[in-house]
Amino acid sequence: MSKSICVITNPKSGTNSNDANAIDRVMAILGDQAQLIETDPESGFEGAVEKALEQGCATIVAAGGDGTIVGISSLLLDKDVTMGVLPLGTFNFFSRGLGIPEDPEEAAKALLHGEPKKISVGSVNGQIFLNNASLGVYPVILKNREATYKHWGRSRIVAHISMLKTFLQFDRVLKIRIMSEGVQKTIETPLVFVARSSYQLDMFNLEGEDAIKDDNFAVFTAVSQGRFTMLKNVWRLVRRTMQQGRDFDLYKVQELDIDTGRKEELVAFDGEKAKMKTPLEFRMHTDALRILVPKEGA
Repeated sequence: MSKSICVITNPKSGTNSNDANAIDRVMAILGDQAQLIETDPESGFEGAVEKALEQGCATIVAAGGDGTIVGISSLLLDKDVTMGVLPLGTFNFFSRGLGIPEDPEEAAKALLHGEPKKISVGSVNGQIFLNNASLGVYPVILKNREATYKHWGRSRIVAHISMLKTFLQFDRVLKIRIMSEGVQKTIETPLVFVARSSYQLDMFNLEGEDAIKDDNFAVFTAVSQGRFTMLKNVWRLVRRTMQQGRDFDLYKVQELDIDTGRKEELVAFDGEKAKMKTPLEFRMHTDALRILVPKEGA
């Protein structure tokens, strides 16, 4: 591993650590070879990454949740630099999928002994995502979750309660046209979930891991049968008993266009959300990111 390490952190992002000195303890483990760069409101991730590149950092570490990690990774695609991850978020799906410990100090040790690996990432309308992107009920869940966090703080329990409340209130069904590899299909669904994380699929016992390994998207569309069925499927998801055909349909594709018939659609990606022009274009970027992962057997 290079002696030149830059750790980028967003001071305003949420953290799953109750220890305010988590970053300090991480920097102590990384030692003199590492320097800390904090984002500022004006230049954001772009300014921090630019500073790290100007200083010749061969390894740029994203310290934060999935939102921070995807923000930094999108600026490092196809660059001659290695990315590291220090998980400080609520769910940390991306880092957990890579086998990186959730404890910040253990994650720092894993960085020091890690090995670089090229991975493929997805994008929707040019926006990179590492775990998933979705439209329908899930972006609304994220929107409501942020409001709940402001009152009750960030935790996985609060997030799950907010999700259940959203499902109880959500009543919109999307009528979408899906176009992929020359095939077009029109469906009605409350949720389209485009997955790139086999970790999330395995966590809920969902099919599609083979698509992820083959550098494809695993695209899930929920069966549209009313609010009661949605709630029943949430329970099945928690119990890991979802079934293809009965509860959802699954498509395994490398690129995908989705038209909702509206000019813009709220899209969620790796815990973030934004309005995007339609049709939504999902594309794969093969071996576009070089990232440090724990050595096998370490």
